[in-house]
Amino acid sequence: MRPSYVSKDMADTITESTFEQEVLHSEQPVLVDFWAEWCGPCHAVAPILDQIAEEREGLRLVKVNIDEEPELARRFGVMSIPTMILFDGGEPKAAALGAQPKGMLEKSLGLTEA
Repeated sequence: MRPSYVSKDMADTITESTFEQEVLHSEQPVLVDFWAEWCGPCHAVAPILDQIAEEREGLRLVKVNIDEEPELARRFGVMSIPTMILFDGGEPKAAALGAQPKGMLEKSLGLTEA
């Protein structure tokens, strides 16, 4: 049995009932990681996402387990995982698909200087 992924207390788990308040109404940008327990690449990218959030003051990292919250995944068109979507001002601003190196994720999410 694969050990359960536990973030270094960087990421809160978001559900259908908390998504609007925690993500859409957040005053700071929120990086949402759509993942599943059985997804190897999701586990591989998790520490990279923790690092990205740690390095950016004001960026919040949250997780949505697609097996527990399939409607949220459908709502945002998540067809494969891991999918990371950056929300700012209640709107999706950028997305990254799949486990990628840190620099590529930051570029895909618009978190690097051009």
